[in-house]
Amino acid sequence: MQAEIRTAHADDAEAIARLSRDSLGYDCTAALVREKLCRALGDDRQRVFVAVCDGQVAGFVHAEDYEVLYFDAMKNVLGLAVSPVYRRQGVGTALLLAVENWARETGVHGVRLNSGMTRTGAHAFYRRNGYTDEKAQMRFIKTIE
Repeated sequence: MQAEIRTAHADDAEAIARLSRDSLGYDCTAALVREKLCRALGDDRQRVFVAVCDGQVAGFVHAEDYEVLYFDAMKNVLGLAVSPVYRRQGVGTALLLAVENWARETGVHGVRLNSGMTRTGAHAFYRRNGYTDEKAQMRFIKTIE
């Protein structure tokens, strides 16, 4: 499958919301995604790419600059999802390559990402694409009211 990879547009919000719900399990609305997407598109530190197949958004990747005091700069993949209809056809790989190309263009020599412990299919996908798992982590969240 040859996917067209392009920068996302605000009109992609509904498709990205659907992919986030169906493929990643995040209960989000198109309105929330549109708001966040518009903010990301106006921020030079972030990129959102979509894969278009058969005229429809088949996947997306959201990445940002990753700057910490103790390590070289990298790009950080915040989210990657591909519709089940288009999985195992090179769409996810093409999306990762878009982030990797952005990294090269900006002089950054690494891409990092986190993947939930139960997403073993995703782990295999990342390994096939040259990513190595370096450590296990836990995520902690505190809701602030």
